[in-house]
Amino acid sequence: MITAQQFIEPARETGFDFWAGVPCSFLGPLIDYTGAADGLRYVGAANEGDAVALATGAALAGHRAVAMMQNSGLGNAVSPLTSLNQVFRIPLLLIISLRGEPGSADEPQHELMGRITLPLLDTMEIGWDWFPDRASEVGPVLQEAVSRMDTTARPFALVMKKGTVAPFPATPEAPRGAAELAAAPAPGAPAAARPRRQDVLLDVVAATPESETVLVASTGYCGRQLYAVQDRANHFYMVGSMGCAASLGLGLSLALPGKSVIVIDGDGAALMRMGNMATVGACAGDNFYHLLLDNHVHESTGGQATVSGRLDFPAIARACGYRSVTRAGARPDIARYLQTASPSMLYVETLPGVPGGLPRPSIRPFEVARRLVALLGTDPAWAAVEP
Repeated sequence: MITAQQFIEPARETGFDFWAGVPCSFLGPLIDYTGAADGLRYVGAANEGDAVALATGAALAGHRAVAMMQNSGLGNAVSPLTSLNQVFRIPLLLIISLRGEPGSADEPQHELMGRITLPLLDTMEIGWDWFPDRASEVGPVLQEAVSRMDTTARPFALVMKKGTVAPFPATPEAPRGAAELAAAPAPGAPAAARPRRQDVLLDVVAATPESETVLVASTGYCGRQLYAVQDRANHFYMVGSMGCAASLGLGLSLALPGKSVIVIDGDGAALMRMGNMATVGACAGDNFYHLLLDNHVHESTGGQATVSGRLDFPAIARACGYRSVTRAGARPDIARYLQTASPSMLYVETLPGVPGGLPRPSIRPFEVARRLVALLGTDPAWAAVEP
């Protein structure tokens, strides 16, 4: 195991001064260090493809640039990596955390990508090496990366295993840049008035009869806290596919006009695929409800700040064609919200933080899907297939 400093300072000396990425718990120490260090720039991207494009722009301007991501988001980056970097032959350094490594215990959404990350890099003709876990290996690995980038004009990847980098020591102040985002004046309620996410979810469960509604909870703590409040057959926990809760919920709502579909989203996930809000506004019917819980951080990966404090989600929803938009300054009336004209958004700024001992869903994802199918009575043939 190495420290963030033991990797980033040699990388800085090698010329890597522009960093972009999407948070992952494995990558947290690097993100926090680059955000706090003088002379380095870290930009938190909305999704992994954007991180690649950001870093590529910096590379065009003469910087050595890095894009960091979890391997589950590598799919988001395939398009720019293959149709931007490879076509224009613009190199950058990729740091990709290896979730779901074969033989290791991890969450079910990482299993397949854990098996295919390295073959996928090979298929895209991206050279790679293991991220160093000893200080003595950092210099040689960086030199190899620079040599491969400079001689091939293609990206080069360092694949990081779990436990490779020690946690970055907490400091009294948030990393520079992240602190500015967190302190930005949010358009809603003062922090003292904001409810806890768990209290909002308690009210959601109380207001959504199992036979009449479907709840789709975004990946991360939205889904985990909904499960902790109560696990029901009408709950669908998005353990992966970050940002896709609203699009999956839209498909459900269009196919199930007799039921209300409530999408429980977070700010980081909503930012990742914000374009779907325009599709919702244009296509959703009168049964689509979008509950956006904004605590201004990527909480499940260590609390890195999002940019949500610099924008106005309700105004965006209105511009995208949502029929009703409500901004809650305190604990909202969920039952009343579910009577508004839809597609509808309820935007709630919540306090950061989760209860101690928060469980992960013990029910497997395929079981979540099959019990929902059973509740809906749709009986597709694939529901009988065992994983």
